Amino acid sequence: MRKRKPRSDALRNRDRLIETAKDVLGKGGPEASLEAVARQAGVGIGTLYRHFPTRQTLFDAVFSKDMEQLVETAEGLVDANDPVEALRSWLHANVALVETKRGLLGALAIAMTEESKKTYADQFNRVSTAVDRLLKRAADAGLIRRDVTGDDLLQTMYALCYAREPGPTWRPQVLRLLDIFIEGLKR
Repeated sequence: MRKRKPRSDALRNRDRLIETAKDVLGKGGPEASLEAVARQAGVGIGTLYRHFPTRQTLFDAVFSKDMEQLVETAEGLVDANDPVEALRSWLHANVALVETKRGLLGALAIAMTEESKKTYADQFNRVSTAVDRLLKRAADAGLIRRDVTGDDLLQTMYALCYAREPGPTWRPQVLRLLDIFIEGLKR
């Protein structure tokens, strides 16, 4: 028996739930109400549970969507005219994501299962590979040093993001430090 394709309204509901969960979970962290997610998305709680039977499956869907967005952003910048500015643009986009997801990342850390850890590791590898392509392009153009990997860049970015307390000056400070880091990569 063939599995039926989901209806278009069901797909829209699922996407709306994921987008809403990003906001609600990002602000409320691990204790955020799933009922609030459903309400804000304009669907009933039963619809939420049909798409995401557990809190973990919702967290996983939100995280996967964010990781996919980071990969797509990096891949879209690979052919940019200025490879160093492409790298800087990707970092700035990633900081914006981290800024809105601090609560969600806390929720994810609490909700991790062995299966989700493997999935997240695979997704981080995809992001790192995409960033490696940005770095390679800039290095091949002779604009930055060759010995920095996507993993190095991600670790540095996340360290800078989480070394500062959230507040009105958080983003400008993190971006300034990342810009200094990018300048240090240049030849």
